[in-house]
Amino acid sequence: MKSQKINTVETQTIGTQEIGEITEKSVKSPVELSGSQALLDALIIEGVDTIFGYPGGAIMPIYDALYDYNDRLNHILVRHEQGGIHAGQGYARTSGKVGVVFATSGPGATNLITGLADAQIDSTPLVCITGQVFAHLLGTDAFQETDVINITTPVTKWNYQVTDASEIPEVIAKAFYIAKSGRPGPVLIDITKNAQIQKFNYEGYTPCNHIRSYRPKPIVRPQYIQQAAELINQAKKPFIIWGQGVILGSAEQEFKAFVEKSGIPAAWTILGAGAIPTDHPLNVGMLGMHGNYGPNVLTNECDVLIAIGMRFDDRVTGRLDKYAKQARVIHLDIDPAEIDKNVKSTVPVWGDCKETLPMLTELVERKVLTEWHDKFKEFTRQEVEAVIHDELNPTSDEMTMGEVIKQLNELTKGDAVIVTDVGQHQMVACRYANLNKTRSNVTSGGLGTMGFALPAAIGAKFGAQERDVIAIIGDGGFQMTLQELGTVMQSKVDIKIIILNNRFLGMVRQWQELFNERRYSFVDIQSPDFVAVAAAYGIGGKCISDRADLQPALKEMMESKGAYLLEVMVTKENNVFPMVPQGCSVSEIRLK
Repeated sequence: MKSQKINTVETQTIGTQEIGEITEKSVKSPVELSGSQALLDALIIEGVDTIFGYPGGAIMPIYDALYDYNDRLNHILVRHEQGGIHAGQGYARTSGKVGVVFATSGPGATNLITGLADAQIDSTPLVCITGQVFAHLLGTDAFQETDVINITTPVTKWNYQVTDASEIPEVIAKAFYIAKSGRPGPVLIDITKNAQIQKFNYEGYTPCNHIRSYRPKPIVRPQYIQQAAELINQAKKPFIIWGQGVILGSAEQEFKAFVEKSGIPAAWTILGAGAIPTDHPLNVGMLGMHGNYGPNVLTNECDVLIAIGMRFDDRVTGRLDKYAKQARVIHLDIDPAEIDKNVKSTVPVWGDCKETLPMLTELVERKVLTEWHDKFKEFTRQEVEAVIHDELNPTSDEMTMGEVIKQLNELTKGDAVIVTDVGQHQMVACRYANLNKTRSNVTSGGLGTMGFALPAAIGAKFGAQERDVIAIIGDGGFQMTLQELGTVMQSKVDIKIIILNNRFLGMVRQWQELFNERRYSFVDIQSPDFVAVAAAYGIGGKCISDRADLQPALKEMMESKGAYLLEVMVTKENNVFPMVPQGCSVSEIRLK
């Protein structure tokens, strides 16, 4: 996508360098700025307040300019570029703003790839700025040169290489617009070193709100809204499944109004958690491989399935050839590419759900679906009896992950931001954590990135500074990015870290137990003294293995000032149930 000219305003407030400090100057004619200064000025006008990054040779001119902007832009020095981009994701997920990340060329840029892929599949808005070698060295295999544009094309919504400083205002404006509009996603802008240094006549910065040929929101077709309403009004056993699109579209109130007027039971994907409170009477639980019993089984019994802002991921659908074949499907999504991609829709409703849901709500009839709700309640009763009771109230001497989450709920009252890594603890936390507010569940959904939680929690705290942020991490995932404790120390980030330590790579071990005859191949992981490691970074902590210590230790953690690490030794070979085995339909979900 070649950049196009964006008109600038006549008068513009810019950041200019004067004797080592930034002043504001209103200009009516071009002024001479370096590409680096123009970049930072653009970030300020876009409302950026926090940047996560790591300096290096190819991005050094930008960092030199940043020295004079540090009273207006808060830069957080991470310990690894992957930590920086996960922090940017956490910031975006809790704040609703675009996360901004800086990295240098070569290994700095390639270290962003995992986070870019994670953000792309989870629709997280990011603008990543990478430095690049001088333009005349491109293609010569210069020191720390990589073809970052071609490397990142599959994992970005858009990318662009700047080789001339005069392009920067227009390209950055386009980058922010693309990242946050429509279905959000990550954008990467690669800026050669000469473009960072070069001075040009800066005519001001104007945010972008339109790009020819780019249509972030499809046109809403009222006839499909009408058809969807008719199907819903005729349904005897309708079922709503919702995803993160509700949250990304800031449509929580519109969604709640639709659910409450229609009276339809509603279940969520893990990224959709929190759009309505966990304890809402029409919230029937979590979908997917380790979701709740009723929502999975009854997906294959409903007569109308209303999917809102979700993409029918395989972890939600199980076997597609056995998924909801009896149901007529209404699919609301802002991305036309997702409609009919995995599940054929009866009525496709293209558009932003913040716009389409009120239109649909107006047309649906109020209904009392007592018998249908009773079915969900019966499946809940069975799940409580077979799984939940023992997970939350174990009788064995060893603690379970579920009881830790239960005790945590009593302290947070469902108001904390919960950031999870990937594995058994992730599924347990998503199943049992109480979430009363939107943007409270930060996790790696589609990519399943171990090592996500610690840096994402750092970013989440900067994005929601008034809220408690709690990272729940397994002993395996924690060791992938534990160097970010240095970021916690240096930036004094007040996050609480709970390591649920079962001395295994738990989810892989569970699969090996169930499907590979307990052939535990390289899943028994040894760990350092996590509390001592945290102490080395000036972070308080405690390790507990006795149930009697759990509640006091959680209380001490929550009441402590600053960061705190609590390691909880949990039972080694506990499995997460229910479970839809891979290759099975959702109605074949196992309770044991």
